Amino acid sequence: MILAIDVAYAENTAQVAGIIFESWAASDVLNHYLITINEIADYESGQFYKRELPCILMLLGLVKEPIDMIVIDGYVYLGAQQIAGLGQHLYAALADKIPVIGVAKNEFKGTPKEFEILRGQSTKPLYVSAIGIELAQAKKNVQTMYGKYRIPELLKQVDRLSRTM
Repeated sequence: MILAIDVAYAENTAQVAGIIFESWAASDVLNHYLITINEIADYESGQFYKRELPCILMLLGLVKEPIDMIVIDGYVYLGAQQIAGLGQHLYAALADKIPVIGVAKNEFKGTPKEFEILRGQSTKPLYVSAIGIELAQAKKNVQTMYGKYRIPELLKQVDRLSRTM
């Protein structure tokens, strides 16, 4: 099973959403999870994982299905120096057992071109990074996700779910 996660923030509150789907080409959600967390950490520039990782781990505590892969809204590595991003910290928190694919809508300064993919008719790339799985395979997985537009449909769904505060 694949778990896609997204987090939305409002002041000092986070709403974390997760959707479970069976395959990369799936158009249907098998299950979803939603949790609201109060008293989250303050945002720190360059240290975003400190705010988001605890929220994601709380959601993972609710998930009943066996997860083979996690997709996050963000980066595994940051920039050309490949500094640890949210995805790498999540992978480490899971004892390096569940591969993590980061799908970002916006470029982090210095992101290598090899992280870019184009979907649909879009000329604006998505940025795919990964740990626990080869980058080429991660990019192929995201390319084959259901939906004909730049952002895969299931990633749009988890984003909308996280914003239902």
